[in-house]
Amino acid sequence: MPSPLRPLLLISAAAILSACTVGPDYQKPTVPLPATYMSQPTDHAQTAAPAADLSVWWEQFNDPLLTRYVSLALAENLDLAQAVARIDQARARLGAADAALLPSASVTASAARAYQSVDTPVGQLLNATPNYQRWGSEYQTNLEAGWEIDIFGGLRRKREAALADYSATRAAAVATRLAVAAQTADVYVTIRGIQTRLDIASHQVKTQEDLVANVKLLYAKGIAAEYQVQQAQGELDQVKATVPVLNAGLDAALNALDVMLGSPLGTHRAELASAAPIPSAPSISDMGTPADLLQRRPDLIAAERHLASANAQIGAAISEYYPKFSLSAMLGSATAVSAGTLFTGGATQAAGLMGLRWRLFDFGRINAQVSEAKGADAEALAAYRQAVLRATEDVENSLSSLVNRETQAGTLLHAEASLSRARNSSMAAYRGGAASLIDVLHADETVLQASDARAQAQTESARAAISTFKALGGGWNPAPVAQEKGPSTTSASKIASTTGP
Repeated sequence: MPSPLRPLLLISAAAILSACTVGPDYQKPTVPLPATYMSQPTDHAQTAAPAADLSVWWEQFNDPLLTRYVSLALAENLDLAQAVARIDQARARLGAADAALLPSASVTASAARAYQSVDTPVGQLLNATPNYQRWGSEYQTNLEAGWEIDIFGGLRRKREAALADYSATRAAAVATRLAVAAQTADVYVTIRGIQTRLDIASHQVKTQEDLVANVKLLYAKGIAAEYQVQQAQGELDQVKATVPVLNAGLDAALNALDVMLGSPLGTHRAELASAAPIPSAPSISDMGTPADLLQRRPDLIAAERHLASANAQIGAAISEYYPKFSLSAMLGSATAVSAGTLFTGGATQAAGLMGLRWRLFDFGRINAQVSEAKGADAEALAAYRQAVLRATEDVENSLSSLVNRETQAGTLLHAEASLSRARNSSMAAYRGGAASLIDVLHADETVLQASDARAQAQTESARAAISTFKALGGGWNPAPVAQEKGPSTTSASKIASTTGP
């Protein structure tokens, strides 16, 4: 065997047989979590509405317009479009990391014609040669190949980091998808709540106007005092003052819905012009445990994958302590006679190169890079643990809000019924001559105030349910993102669409 080939074969054998990958192997951290949630939905939530599948919870509100808006937002929302575009970028970076592990090859070709100066030392020497021609031509074509042999695993660690970042980007896109669905439903419920309150406010204004008219009539007859007229007028003005505030809130909510749907402002106002009941939230069929959040919530999956990427970057930095070996080869043809003599035996040329790069006198900088990578890993670990704690806090707060808002709504519903019966009693007393019309109007006003409070409580109860679905990670079918081997051939838009129902 020719001796010049031995070094190349030795390096090739080392690349094949070596399984050395420097740096720490990733171990998913454990985070202590309670066995159950402290708060649970009320009995009312479990019996008043059917249980909702977490993956398509918005469909269980039984509001076709709400379902349509959520579906439209998941298809057209621009925040989600940006998240999908980030998947494409992460996939490209992963492709570059994959390519770094493989040999590279290129084909070059050139044709040159030059006119040699005779005033330079070289030109003077050549000019002294008999039959020297100052015009010259050169034709060349080559196939060049190179390969960095990843003996110590630095490139593999970079590929590992790129894969983890890709998985984290996909999970982040899913998290955006969940947020879009929840925000769209929340805005829609807010719109219906404000419309209900505006309808109640219009009744309140009419009732207060009737009260003012009757008090003025009694004042004109000397039966009522002037302060009663002013008091009734002031109460009427207070009720009227709530209408512009509600209208402003409705305009803001309608604009927010158009933005969520990726539409010009005003696009969906016509179909929302008519008021509709506040959607009743379904109960939760499968709440799971706090530990389930680690697989159920995509933001936690993204945080864990960022931690895996930071861990791999430590190995990539440590690999710089070790030498880098590379192989290069060239096979081609070159001639200065004519292009017709290319690829003939005399024009053939070939070369082989074994390369070595070792940063022997740069260990100070490598030390700094390794320390930086370890610091980033520690930061990512703290961020992951905090994300888990924040997620459990989010669920507990949402469940607490849901429980208490449902209790409030139930209480106010009972209060509204009681006040309605009291109003009917006052009307009966008025007809029997035992009460005045003012008493009846005051009873009407009290019922309307209770109705407004009940509408607010129902709105907040539905919003709390939406927040709970979102906090639990509802809105997608969990997939083993952490165990992915690499990007599939599925397009980014299709990946985003398959993360939901």
